[in-house]
Amino acid sequence: MKKYLRLFLINLGTIWLATFLLAGVSYQGGFKTLALAALALTVINFLIRPLIKILLLPINLLTMGMFRWVINVLSLYLLTIVVPQISITGFRLAGFNYQGFAFPSLNLSLFWAFVITSFLISLTTTLLLWLAKN
Repeated sequence: MKKYLRLFLINLGTIWLATFLLAGVSYQGGFKTLALAALALTVINFLIRPLIKILLLPINLLTMGMFRWVINVLSLYLLTIVVPQISITGFRLAGFNYQGFAFPSLNLSLFWAFVITSFLISLTTTLLLWLAKN
């Protein structure tokens, strides 16, 4: 039970962080919607994600694990279906320059918005789970 509660709270924080940092991720309904989305993401991670991993195992083996990001995107897409108050839309990523390194501004389509959002949620969740373990 402690494991599920920890993952629920981490998912709650990462979904809030994604809505705070990325312009294309939004929610309506306040804290109740965030809690419902975190609960849905926790259930998706424990029940549906292993099934998706098994279905995509041959492709994942051929690509030596590089296809795993598709599983994260599918999980996030399922979240937006289950909790329609969470919406992900395409957005503009502002560019920046830093000591000769230039990153141009980009207009991200819906697909790339899902990829960037799932990457941010996955990275943050992994980091917080690692910190909670130690």
